[in-house]
Amino acid sequence: MTTDQETSMSVTETGATIWLTGLPSAGKTTIAYELAGRLRGEGHRVEVLDGDEIREFLSAGLGFSREDRHTNVQRIGFVSELLAANGVKVLVPVIAPYADSRDAVRKRHQVEGTAYLEVHVATPVEVCSVRDVKGLYAKQAAGEISGLTGVDDPYEAPESPDLRIESHQQTVQESAAELYALLSERGAA
Repeated sequence: MTTDQETSMSVTETGATIWLTGLPSAGKTTIAYELAGRLRGEGHRVEVLDGDEIREFLSAGLGFSREDRHTNVQRIGFVSELLAANGVKVLVPVIAPYADSRDAVRKRHQVEGTAYLEVHVATPVEVCSVRDVKGLYAKQAAGEISGLTGVDDPYEAPESPDLRIESHQQTVQESAAELYALLSERGAA
């Protein structure tokens, strides 16, 4: 084995979970993928645990009751901690509407000694309903669905997130850069 190979194999990547919480259509997933591209471009190991994909594959069968939402968040928290503990930057754009569910995930990371950052993508519901990426706000307004987070179901915004992004007041690139700066500051980028 050459010295270069030895060096590259001994470098340990610092993992972290970066949880982006916010209302539907707040911009969580868009920001996560923008940041993931930048991190991958720098050679970091990155995974995005998209809430819709998790619901389809890992949490199939769960509904949207408070209990089911909590179970979904805990499953995602477990997987994200496992990946982060193994050197992956894990971007988690998931609503996670309840503070106690998010706190439980943070505590799991603390107990395991794994870095965890909570990012609130603080886009007002009025802006989200105009964006309406998945048509959820229109369906709720038409009476086709109920239990829409932030409209007729609660969303408990983080009181003290590690970062609050006002995505409606800046570009996706600016939002991702703001998050990248936090990661750099915390030694995770």
